[in-house]
Amino acid sequence: MVRPLGFLVGLGFIAALVFAIFTTPLSNEPNVANSFHKHPRHLALKSDGLFPHWDKAQLQRGMQVYKEVCSACHSLNLVAFRNIADLGYTEGQVKSFAKSYDNIPSINPDTGEPATRTGLSSDHFPSPYPNEVAARAANNNALPPDLSLITKAREGGKNYVYSLLTGYTNPPKNLPKELQPGTGLHYNAYFANLNLAMAKPLNDGQVTFADGSKNDVEHMARDVTAFLVWTAEPNLVKRVWTGWAVLGFITIFTVLTFLSYRNIWADKKH
Repeated sequence: MVRPLGFLVGLGFIAALVFAIFTTPLSNEPNVANSFHKHPRHLALKSDGLFPHWDKAQLQRGMQVYKEVCSACHSLNLVAFRNIADLGYTEGQVKSFAKSYDNIPSINPDTGEPATRTGLSSDHFPSPYPNEVAARAANNNALPPDLSLITKAREGGKNYVYSLLTGYTNPPKNLPKELQPGTGLHYNAYFANLNLAMAKPLNDGQVTFADGSKNDVEHMARDVTAFLVWTAEPNLVKRVWTGWAVLGFITIFTVLTFLSYRNIWADKKH
């Protein structure tokens, strides 16, 4: 009895599969949004390639852009204040930078109530919102992502982040009505569905750099993207140069091994 029943069930599955194959319309018509969507532009950084290095001046400018602009909505939870010493800051400068944050979540030791305190070097960059609910309430129900690993978490990496920051434009005149940005949305051809909740974050002259570097949207986007490449993989340069050292050692070891082999077996008849 079990075998016939199992056979009938299997036959039913096969029939359903065949029905789905021949009744589902197959269409090669491209998605309308794809014709307006753009691939990220390439951003060349000094940390690219086979012989990378960090442009610490650029990273410092990028961190300034993050603090003065991006930190209003986005967290950087995986980066501690002490880590910025790798960008060329002294211990005193790191402590001063940490103290500039006076909203570090804490607990009042006398009452046990939630409180805030001045930042320490061991603290991580704080979130601008107390929780996800507050973050969504302040951003039209969109949750601003943490930027610690954003250049590794998004397809296209640094190119996508850079292109998104510089890609805000008015919608083209031939954009279909259903793709027009709705209330609280903004057109950006580098975003997957063309419209995102984040308003244009950068404007020319928004941040003033102490070294007099250019502060238009293009250059600020480059700087903050370079900084986010560093936050996502601070050991990138060290890892690449360690790889070169290992390859050099293996090459020398291989040559010495071959010469030893030739020396040992030179007077031996094969």
